[in-house]
Amino acid sequence: MTILVTGAAGFIGLHVAQGLLARGDSVIGVDDLNDYYDVRLKQARLERLEKQRNFAFHRLDVADRDAVMKLVAANPGIDRIVHLAAQAGVRYSLTNPYAYTHSNVEGQLVMLEAARKLPALRHFVYASSSSVYGGNTKLPFSVDDRVDNPVSIYAATKKAAELMAHSYAHLFAIPATGLRFFTVYGPWGRPDMSAFIFARSILAGEPIRVFNRGDMKRDFTYIDDIAVGVLSCLDRPPPASATPRHRLYNLGNHRPEPLMRFIAVLEQALGVKAKLSLEPMQPGDVKETYADIDSSRRDFGFEPKTGIDEGIPRFVAWYRDYHRV
Repeated sequence: MTILVTGAAGFIGLHVAQGLLARGDSVIGVDDLNDYYDVRLKQARLERLEKQRNFAFHRLDVADRDAVMKLVAANPGIDRIVHLAAQAGVRYSLTNPYAYTHSNVEGQLVMLEAARKLPALRHFVYASSSSVYGGNTKLPFSVDDRVDNPVSIYAATKKAAELMAHSYAHLFAIPATGLRFFTVYGPWGRPDMSAFIFARSILAGEPIRVFNRGDMKRDFTYIDDIAVGVLSCLDRPPPASATPRHRLYNLGNHRPEPLMRFIAVLEQALGVKAKLSLEPMQPGDVKETYADIDSSRRDFGFEPKTGIDEGIPRFVAWYRDYHRV
């Protein structure tokens, strides 16, 4: 089996590609290695993959039509796609919205067109986000809820990606599944995520910015659980009887944690007390996230196993080793 993984040098991409390789699949990895955050971290992730057999890497932008079409034309045996490449981050979308339409809208369209060109394609799995739930107040968030109230450009582009996948499944019978990820953290994580930001500031003796004065909850989901969920979903495309062959699922821990408890567990793992800067809610942010995972459990056995009491110490161990601190 040959699987195309976009965003292979990214946080989730690394772990998904490792899981595929470990079970014997061949992986073609794609990433543009942009400088949204430290490229050295992306290169270090990529080095881990390039040491393994059955992995080939292509540096390209998923919104580059010519480059993507050339790649799939040269690899007609690709039978599944895991499309994870995207411009991430809610706050950055307030200052550079064009990066989001380029990667998350144009990039999604190009990859769906690429899927049409693959004669053996069995499943197109793509990354969505819990951010699509936007201003929803009903908890837990269910894939059956309406998501018409995005509170950030990032969320709007992810919703657009879902709509395009639905259209392609309807028009061209492409089996497609969108996965709404909930606050993923763990080793090799992104520097713009809370665990990374807080650890760096705490160890530097700098105050950490705590929005909404700490009155927030997040469904923190450990990376290993996410990777297992992606692979399990990938192996179970929507049935041929589905009209259209498009599904959406939540991948979350199904256990929202108060932000202040998250910080307390991180302090304990680091052995350092945090200095807190309590600040108001930021534009584009939401107070609480909570994933309803009933359909994920039912359809592909998704069952997260790692709470923050285990996951944060594992992240801290990696962080100290990687940064030599």
